[in-house]
Amino acid sequence: MPSESDKWGWKHVSVFGGFDKGSGTKRWKCNHCNLPYNGSYSRVRAHLLGFSGVGVKRCPAIDRSLREAFQSLEEERTAQKKKRASAIVKHGKCSQTSRPNMTCVTKEDVDEILARFFFADGLDANIINSTYFHEMIKAIAVFGPSYEPPSVQELSGSFLTKEKERIEKSAALVRESWPHTGCTILCVGRLYGPLGSFQVNIFVSSPRGLSFLKAMSVNVDALCDSVASILSNTIVEVEPTNVIQIIAHLADANTCPESRILSEFPHIFWSPCSSHSFCILMDEITELDWAKPVVLCAKEIEKCIVSLQSFSPFVFTQNLKGCSNSQFYKIAPSCFTVQKILEIKQELQELAAREEWKQWKLSIPEDVRSVEAAILGEDFWNRAYMLLQICEPFVRLFAALDIDRCLMGDVHEWRVQALDAVKNMGIGSGALNQLEELIENRWDMLFSPLHSAAYMLNPRYFGRGQSKDKIIMRGWKTTLERYESESTGRRVLRMQLSSYWQLKGSLGEEDAADCRDKMDPVAWWENFGFEIPHLQTLAIKVLSQVSSVVMCEEIWQDNGTSGSGTERGEDIIYVQNNLRLNSRS
Repeated sequence: MPSESDKWGWKHVSVFGGFDKGSGTKRWKCNHCNLPYNGSYSRVRAHLLGFSGVGVKRCPAIDRSLREAFQSLEEERTAQKKKRASAIVKHGKCSQTSRPNMTCVTKEDVDEILARFFFADGLDANIINSTYFHEMIKAIAVFGPSYEPPSVQELSGSFLTKEKERIEKSAALVRESWPHTGCTILCVGRLYGPLGSFQVNIFVSSPRGLSFLKAMSVNVDALCDSVASILSNTIVEVEPTNVIQIIAHLADANTCPESRILSEFPHIFWSPCSSHSFCILMDEITELDWAKPVVLCAKEIEKCIVSLQSFSPFVFTQNLKGCSNSQFYKIAPSCFTVQKILEIKQELQELAAREEWKQWKLSIPEDVRSVEAAILGEDFWNRAYMLLQICEPFVRLFAALDIDRCLMGDVHEWRVQALDAVKNMGIGSGALNQLEELIENRWDMLFSPLHSAAYMLNPRYFGRGQSKDKIIMRGWKTTLERYESESTGRRVLRMQLSSYWQLKGSLGEEDAADCRDKMDPVAWWENFGFEIPHLQTLAIKVLSQVSSVVMCEEIWQDNGTSGSGTERGEDIIYVQNNLRLNSRS
C-alpha cells in the first residue's frame, strides 16, 4: 500500500480531526481558501485539482499555474502507483493459480478466487447459501488482509473441542426444560455402503429445540438388538422420566425393537412418524375397491403414451412428467399419476381417434382395447375426477400443516376437516363409507394415541365433540393406560378432564376463554390449569411433543460414515449436525 507521504495533497490542508480510528475519513481545512470539509484524501485531491461530483467545491483561491503544478504531482504519483502494481503482478506470474495483486483487487477478482476454491476442492456449491459461510466471509473482510487461517491440527483439535463445548453448554440449558415439558427421542437410520452397515442417528426434541445426540454404525445381522440397545442407553442418558415418546423411522430395515423398549420402559409411547403414516394412508385410499382400478388404468394409459412416443415421437408431444410443484407429487404419487392423465384428457381423446394411434396398435403385441375404451369413454374420467376430489382435501390440508412444527393434536384436526370437506362434495355414500371405514380401522396403527390426547387437551380445539369420536376416545384411553399405571391416577385424570370440559374454576374465566386460540397451548395450560395439576402436567407434556422425523432425515442424510468409530469423527458429526439444526432454526 502506498504511504500517506505519497499523497501530496495532505501538505496543502490542515487536518484537525478524524472520525473512525484507522479510517481515511478526516476533518480538514484548505490552506488556500480556509474552507472546512469532511472526507478522505480523494476529496482533498478533488478540491485542489478542481474535480466536481465528489462532494467538495473547486478551490477558488488556486490559480492556473498552481493547479498545473498540482496536476504534475498527481501524474507523478499515478505513474509510481502503476509501477509498483506492475512489479507485483510480474512477480506473481509464476503460475496461473498465483494470487492476484491484492492492492487493487476487485469484486470480480474475489468471486473468481472463491469459485476456484470451490472447484479445486470439489465442494458442494450449496455451501454458498450457508449462514456460517456468510459469517466467515464477513469476519475475514472486517479483520483485513493480514488474516491467516488456523492449521489443520488446530481445526481438528482445539477449535473442534471449543465448538463442541459451546454446543454442549447450549444443550445443557435445553435439558433443564425436559422435566417440565418432557421430550421425544427421534431415531432415523438407513443402510450405508457396500459392507451393509446400518447408520443410526439419535435426536432429542422439546419446545426449547431439536438437538442431535449421537450417530452409530451397527451390523445389519444384529440390527434389532443393536438399535434396541442404542435406544435403551439413550433413554437412560436422557432420564426415563423425561421421555414421553420415541419416533423411529429405520428406512431399508425390516426391524422394530418396539416390544423390547416398551417392556423395559412401559410408560414410553412408541409412535409412528406422522409424515410417513400419512403417505401410507394415501396409498391405502388408492387401494380401495372403487379407486384401485382407476389408478391401474391411469398407469396403463401412461405406459401406452410412452410406447407411442417411442414409436412416433412427434405424434403426441404432451409432457408426462407433470408439475413437480403439484401437492400430490410427493405426498400421494398414485394420485399424482391420475392427475397427470386427467389434465390431458382432451388431447388423449383426440389422439385415440387418429390414424397414427391405429398404426401404433398394429405394431405392438399387447391388446390395448381396454385402454382405448377408457380414454374414449366417460366412466374412467368420472372415477378419476372423483378420486382426486376425495384425496385433494387430505393432500391440501396436510401440505399446509407444516408437520415439522405442528402441535400434537393438529393431525386430528386435519382428519376432521378433510372428511368434512369430502362430505360436502356430495360424494356417493358407498365410496364415502369405504373411506371412513378405512381411516377408522387403520388410524390406531398409523398414528400415535398421543394425537388423540392432544386433540382433547389443546384449548384451540375445545368443544369439537371429541367425546363422541371413537378414534379420539380410543386414543385417549390408550394414552391414560400407558401414561399412568395406577387406576387411582387414571381416575384423577378422568375427573380433571371433566372439570376442563365443564370449565370449572379458573378454566371458565373470561381471560381463559379469550386466550384459547390466541395463546400457545402449553402457555395456556401453564397459566390457567393450576387447579387441575395432574391434567395440567399431562397436557403440557403431550402438547410439547413433535410427530415427525422428516427434518432429522434432511439433516443427517449427507453425513456419510467419515471418521465413524473414532472420537474425532464422532465429535465432527456431533458438531456438524447441531450446527445444521441451529442454522435452520
